[in-house]
Amino acid sequence: MTNHEAGPAEMLPGLRASVADAKAKAAATRARKAAEFEPAEVDPVARVLVDVPLAHLDRPFDYAVAVKDAATAVPGARVKVRFAGRDVDGFVLERAATSDHPGRLQPLRRVVSPEPVLHLEIAVLTASIAERYAGARADVLRLAVPPRHAAGEKEPSPPAPGGTPTADPTTREHVVHGPAFLSHLGDGASPRAVWNAAPGDDWPVMLAHAAAATLASGRGSLICVPDQRDAQRVSSAPRPVLGVDQHVVLSAEAGPAKRYREFLAVSRGARKVVVGTRSAALAPVHDLGLVVIWDDGDDLHAEPRAPYPHVREVLALRAAQQDTAMLVGGFARTCEGLLLLRSGWAHELTSDRAIVRARARVDVVPAEDRAVGSRIPRAAYDVIREGLTSGPGARPDAARRLCPLARLRALPDTCAVCHVCRAARARRPHDTPDLPLVRYGRPGVGLPRVRPPRAASAGARGRAHRRGAGPVLRGHDHPQLQQRPRSHTGLRQARPRGRHRRCGAAGGRGLCRGRHPRHWLTLAREDLRANEEALRRWLGAAGLVRPGGRVVVVGDPAVPALQALVRWDPAGFAERELAERTQTRLPPAARLATITGEPGALDDALTLLALPEVADLPGARPGRPRRATRGDPGAPRLRTCPLRCARRAPTDPQRTQARRRTHPGRSAHDLALLGGTR
Repeated sequence: MTNHEAGPAEMLPGLRASVADAKAKAAATRARKAAEFEPAEVDPVARVLVDVPLAHLDRPFDYAVAVKDAATAVPGARVKVRFAGRDVDGFVLERAATSDHPGRLQPLRRVVSPEPVLHLEIAVLTASIAERYAGARADVLRLAVPPRHAAGEKEPSPPAPGGTPTADPTTREHVVHGPAFLSHLGDGASPRAVWNAAPGDDWPVMLAHAAAATLASGRGSLICVPDQRDAQRVSSAPRPVLGVDQHVVLSAEAGPAKRYREFLAVSRGARKVVVGTRSAALAPVHDLGLVVIWDDGDDLHAEPRAPYPHVREVLALRAAQQDTAMLVGGFARTCEGLLLLRSGWAHELTSDRAIVRARARVDVVPAEDRAVGSRIPRAAYDVIREGLTSGPGARPDAARRLCPLARLRALPDTCAVCHVCRAARARRPHDTPDLPLVRYGRPGVGLPRVRPPRAASAGARGRAHRRGAGPVLRGHDHPQLQQRPRSHTGLRQARPRGRHRRCGAAGGRGLCRGRHPRHWLTLAREDLRANEEALRRWLGAAGLVRPGGRVVVVGDPAVPALQALVRWDPAGFAERELAERTQTRLPPAARLATITGEPGALDDALTLLALPEVADLPGARPGRPRRATRGDPGAPRLRTCPLRCARRAPTDPQRTQARRRTHPGRSAHDLALLGGTR
């Protein structure tokens, strides 16, 4: 017999038999599991939302529920399911008796936790947010439900102490329609308002009384603030008003374990008052009656991850879906808040003009000649010295008492906190009563520092003044200094600061980075909201003044933002900003949607896209090119062109393919939706 007649030799003897045996064993295992599977008697179908951030898979899928999982696979529970050949996480949205799927349903792999963490109203809200921002529900659910902590689920959530809090309407008696707003909350109604705080308002206490009025009607409250320090201020305010252990704080600063325990306390209904940052906007508060956002113009309220929702929009959607009250508060007013008032969706809460004038007096001092090396203008320095010597609780020797070096003499020789104390002990200049030093410090440290105005000088003496001779205890956190009161005088100072840093002797917000309050740097930013952001920061700093105090601003009096600050007129400034944006078709007067992708896919999307009549198609513009690789070293660097360029003509498929080969960069197309502001 020849080799051709015998056939090819088998490389591995017995391989075919091994493969056949493995297939037979797998088939037998599947048949055994299918025979052992017994569906639940009641609602054997579970609709699961899988954690897959793909647009075409953003829908619930049906899975079979076994008898052993019938009691634990409740709506809102975490489960593991088999999807696309791998195990993925998911949430049970609901249980049903039948399914539209014609074939056999795959059973749930296992129930991760029987704790219902995704409530029905939050599931509906996440769907609305994903639709509004053109994102996937899986990305929104990551913001709504924190990561699981198994030890926290085993701990019970004790109920809140008994007692019904009582709101004090006198806290809002200076606000027009303020007491009526509290009375509507207490009666179970759902008023919606945009509130502009007056100078000197203790807004954390006022928000606490609004939450107390809502809690008295048997409903919950949700208060969202920009950062952690604001959350701490608001968290300490409800304790005297609501009582102890009546609210929780949801923020990333608490850590995963504590944050999950607080989340479970809210999910189980043990707490009905929630204070937190932007992640708290999706907290599952039972019987929600009031949602509050403070300082909605702060960019910390915008989520930096896809689909980039804003807390104001999320709370507005939630208030509309769950029929709750809403309060948009702050010292400034945004154009979006003005649109809420114009549409009639919300009402205005402002203080009387006479009260605003009596609370604070704002003066603008023109900037001095830059050739003269004065740190602080004379007018501003006079106000500071007057506050140090004649303010409430001040003494004639306040300048001597507020000197940091005099305070440092009482500290130990070796400071274990930082090296600033030792550096300050090494040099003790300017320790005289006639040179008050007001420190730019943290909220808990009452060590102000103000340098006297200096004349133009040269040489080593001038350089020493420009460097800031003397101790600069920035961010000092010594426990002995924290025990002292925040301010011993009538002076409230707000230091120029970084982007989101709090500072000042009374915990105020500064204006810009650096030692000098350069207002023109804040206004010269290349941003649509540059003027609005500048006024918001200035009003936040000026709002720290005590009733009857003075605010001095150094800058050009002709700047519209400074004029609005002097008049304390955030509403008028918002009207002007919105009118200008309406003429130029910029947000929020017009909604802008951008489609980004390859040129061929972009042409297909524009061909299939059905735009409404109010939509305007500005045109295509080059976008950011993809990163060059070894196989594509010549990726072009595309430069962004103006928004309203000429619309690109449609191309045939051959030219589209050629463009894909020669221009691997990505393109974008803007769709300005005009007329539909809300």
